[in-house]
Amino acid sequence: MEYLRAAGAALIVVVFAASAFSKLRDLRGFARSVPALVPMPAKWVTPVAVAVVVTEPASAVLVLVTPTAGFVLASALLLAFTAAIAAALRRGRRAPCRCFGATETPIGPRHLVRNTLLICFAVLGALAPEHQPPVAGAAVAFAVGVVVAVLVVAMDDIAVVFARSS
Repeated sequence: MEYLRAAGAALIVVVFAASAFSKLRDLRGFARSVPALVPMPAKWVTPVAVAVVVTEPASAVLVLVTPTAGFVLASALLLAFTAAIAAALRRGRRAPCRCFGATETPIGPRHLVRNTLLICFAVLGALAPEHQPPVAGAAVAFAVGVVVAVLVVAMDDIAVVFARSS
């Protein structure tokens, strides 16, 4: 279980760091995309966008410093994202996913699956005992988490490649 926690920590840290960094590169663009997912008064758009961009790296740092708190915050954030995507899909809105920067790829069920898997890792990480595994095993688990995170970040690009080839 401690290896799962190490892999989950790497996964959450890399995913949220990449997500926050990409949103910070175009904060105004991200803020403009927020109402497409979650309808809200115009005065709330910028504060909500800033809150997301601040909370994502905070969760990543917490996972490394106080893992249980970090995994709990990551779970809450992912639940909010998942609920927003599900609500948008239910309303028939296929807004572009700005999860990892500007893209034209519309949100879809695969984003719900991705977030659900990330929630599972975050919850398992929160529930795992805070026991330090042997260094070699932890390093391998952490590396696996980083590889999975890179695949998660590139998921939309990978989906486009497979869509074009079929």
